[in-house]
Amino acid sequence: MKQPVPFSEPPALCGLPSPYYNQSHVAWRRACRSFVEENLTQYAMDWERDGFVPDFVFQKFASSNMLVPSLPAPLPVEWLKKLGIHNILDTVKVEDWDYLHTAIYTDEMTRSGLQGPAASLTTGYSYAIPPILKFGSQQLQERFLPDLLLGKKRICIAITEPNTGSDVAGIQTTATKTSDGKQYVVNGTKKWITNGIWSSYATMAVRTSDPGPAGLSLLLVPLLDQPGVSMRKIKVAGHLTSGTTFIELDEVRVPVENLIGQEGQGMKYIMTNFNHERLTIAIGVTRQARVALAAAFEYCLQREAFGKTLMEQPVVRHRLAKAGALLESQWAWIEQFVYQMTKLGKVEADVELGGLTALAKAQAGIVLDECARCAVLLFGGNGFTTTGRGEIAERIYRDVPGARIPGGSEDVMLDLAVRQLVKNYQNKTKGLERPKGSSKL
Repeated sequence: MKQPVPFSEPPALCGLPSPYYNQSHVAWRRACRSFVEENLTQYAMDWERDGFVPDFVFQKFASSNMLVPSLPAPLPVEWLKKLGIHNILDTVKVEDWDYLHTAIYTDEMTRSGLQGPAASLTTGYSYAIPPILKFGSQQLQERFLPDLLLGKKRICIAITEPNTGSDVAGIQTTATKTSDGKQYVVNGTKKWITNGIWSSYATMAVRTSDPGPAGLSLLLVPLLDQPGVSMRKIKVAGHLTSGTTFIELDEVRVPVENLIGQEGQGMKYIMTNFNHERLTIAIGVTRQARVALAAAFEYCLQREAFGKTLMEQPVVRHRLAKAGALLESQWAWIEQFVYQMTKLGKVEADVELGGLTALAKAQAGIVLDECARCAVLLFGGNGFTTTGRGEIAERIYRDVPGARIPGGSEDVMLDLAVRQLVKNYQNKTKGLERPKGSSKL
C-alpha cells in the first residue's frame, strides 16, 4: 500500500487508532472508496472543466443505491425496504446505518477536491427529500417518494431568492389558494438553486400568509415542463458542474395536496433541515482543504528554488504547519461531532448541536480558505494557472466562496451559533433556579 502524503488522509486511514470506527465503518469506507473512485473521482476534474457531469453518472449512482447515503441518518428504513433496498453496496444494512457511515460517504464523495461533481448528484436528494419524509402526509409520500428515492425523478431544495439569502424569514415568493381551495398559485423567483435545472420537483419555501417566519410554508412544486416555470443556469465562480439555477414562477398552479406538513410551519421545517445540510457541507469542505494542503505538501517536496527544495525553506514549513494544524483540528472536531450525532436522538441533537452545527460549517469554510490560499501561494505561478500541475489548487481556491456562503453565510452562522448557545445556557440555568418563596436550605 502506498504511503499517504502528509495531510492527505484522516489519521484513522494512516494507521492511527480511533475510538469512533467499528468494523462496519471500515468495510464501508473500503467499498465506498472503490465505487466512488471508479464512477466519480477519477473523472471529476474532466467533468468540472467541461462544466457538466454526464447523465449516466446519476443513473449509475441511483441504480446502485448510492444516492441513499446522502440522506440524514438514521435512514428511512421502512420506505427503503418497501422499495427493495435492504443494504448499501452489499456492505451495510440500511437499519445499521449511522452518521459515521454518512460522514465517510460525504468525505469520499469529495475526495477529488472538487465540490461540483458530487453536488451535481446528491444536493437535491440529500436536502429536498428529508422534509417530505419527516413532515409530508402519507398520500404525498406515496405519490412522490418511490420515484425520488429510486432516482427516477430528480428534486432540488429551493429556499434562496435574489433578495433573500440567509434571512429565510424574508422570503417573498407567494403561494395563494384559489377561490375553490383546490390549488396554490405560486409567483416569485428562486436563485442559486443547486440541481434546479434538471429537477422535476422542488421542495420550495413559499409565503402562504403574513410577513415574517410564521407566514412560511413548504410546498412540493413541479418544475420541468410545468406551465409558468422557467429555469436557466447561473454562471458561478466555483462548483461549475452543480447545476446552479435561476427559477422564475409565474402563476404556477400546484395542488393543495402538495403542501408539506402544515401551513405556517415552513420556517420550523427549514431550520430542522439545515442541520444536516450544514454538517455535510462541513465534512466535504474539510476534505477539500485536505486535498489542497496535501497537493501543496507533495509539490514542496519536489519543487526546487534557490538551490534547494521548497520544503527545505523554513518559511514554507511554517506555512504548511499553520494550515495543517487548522485542518487536523477541524477534522477532529468533525469526527467528535458526528459521533455525538450517533448517540443523540433527532430532537435532542437539534437543540444541543444546532448552534454548533452552524459553527462547524463556518469554521470549515475558514479552514478551507487558509489551506487553499496556502496551496495557491506555495504552487506559485502554477497555482494561479487553470491548467497543469497547480490546477487542483486553483480550482479549490475558486470553490472557497461556495463553502463560506451557501447553506448559511459565514457571519450569519457565527452569530447564530452564539445566539443558540446563549439560548441553551439560559434555558438550562432557568431550570436550575429555585422557585420563589422556597426555602434556602
